[in-house]
Amino acid sequence: MVVHPRLKSAPKAGREGALLAEAVGLAKAINLNIVHSEIVTLGRRLPATLFGSGVVKRLGSLIGANGEGEEKDRGRAQGRAQGRAMNRGKITVVIVDAPLTPVQQRNLERDWQCKVIDRTGLILEIFGERARTREGRLQVELAALTYQRGRLVRSWTHLERQRGGAGFMGGPGETQIETDRRLIGKRITRLKRELKDVKRTRQLHRRARRRVPYPVVALVGYTNAGKSTLFNRLTKSKVKAENQLFATLDPTMRRFETPSGRTAILSDTVGFISQLPHELVNAFHATLEEVVEADVIVHVRDAAHADTEAQKSDVLAVLRDMGLGDGVEKTLIEVLNKIDLMTAAEREALANRTRRSNIPTVMVSAIKGDGCKQLIAAIDERITKRFKLIEVSLAHGDGASLAWLYDHGEVVERQDKADAIHLKVRLDAADAARFRRRGH
Repeated sequence: MVVHPRLKSAPKAGREGALLAEAVGLAKAINLNIVHSEIVTLGRRLPATLFGSGVVKRLGSLIGANGEGEEKDRGRAQGRAQGRAMNRGKITVVIVDAPLTPVQQRNLERDWQCKVIDRTGLILEIFGERARTREGRLQVELAALTYQRGRLVRSWTHLERQRGGAGFMGGPGETQIETDRRLIGKRITRLKRELKDVKRTRQLHRRARRRVPYPVVALVGYTNAGKSTLFNRLTKSKVKAENQLFATLDPTMRRFETPSGRTAILSDTVGFISQLPHELVNAFHATLEEVVEADVIVHVRDAAHADTEAQKSDVLAVLRDMGLGDGVEKTLIEVLNKIDLMTAAEREALANRTRRSNIPTVMVSAIKGDGCKQLIAAIDERITKRFKLIEVSLAHGDGASLAWLYDHGEVVERQDKADAIHLKVRLDAADAARFRRRGH
């Protein structure tokens, strides 16, 4: 069962249906069979159980019901609830689409006699199943241990058992819960140390790229917006791309060519989601640094999704939390993906809205390739916008410098005269400095 609590005073009224569907999608992402889902309206959050006693009892009877009684209870419950039974079956796991305190989780499990998972636990479950690289696994384990450390009170049945003391005075020894917390604390310290090494390695890689240097283009966006499909289309790669929440967890980078002849690096990153658990924001900081360091950020949106505007706000909020601030718009390109799922009238209305945008916006279908040439041109324009136009005069015999300029810059104008070759070239700041170091 999936339950989405809605506070009467919540500012995001109207999103509840989309948020419930998202929670169901997250549950299906780890192959759970959804028997029932509903939205529960709360006057306030109760510290003991989150829900009021009447809701806890009603949901408990729905969970415990089976056979003929199950059908009667379900019929009565549906008359009062905003949810729906999706298919018959015994409920053994309840997902509450909100953060739960350890006490709330323990009390709900006791009242409902089944496993209860909150939104954070569900997302961690998905991440734990999908992470493939060493870095990804380290980050997931760190996030999971940080989350579990405060929940030992509900996870164990032997917490008050004491181990023998080592002191000469005797007395009570270390309780099992203290031992478990100490072991988790040591493991967290070790994981943070290992992730520091990973971070250092990534910094070395970035430094090496700056020496080349290739501009980095980062794909960001809400989960399942089509980033990996677009990544495959632009780089002719075959990374995993599925119609599934959080299909991509580990960052992937590939080279691609721009129309001006420059080589750029495209980075596919983990998808964002509303109410992203703070444990994951901290744990995935090293991965998200690729976005902070990127020369161009491509925000991929699912234009056909009913909640696309709210998803956009969630992504921009996370980018600002990462320290990019309002200046993110200077490097941002907005991609309205999945236009193949829209009618001609919807596409026309969308095109009219994009014309009024201050941010470069491109409508694409990553799966069919529509608009991808325009997107690459927009990326190229963003990359070259920070270039300097310099005038250079080369001796006719200086073929090496001429070739270097063609390889690293965009030759806007060339005049072969008797005294020298006169060029106007667009170079980025790093390449302009490198060219000057060549003695020009």
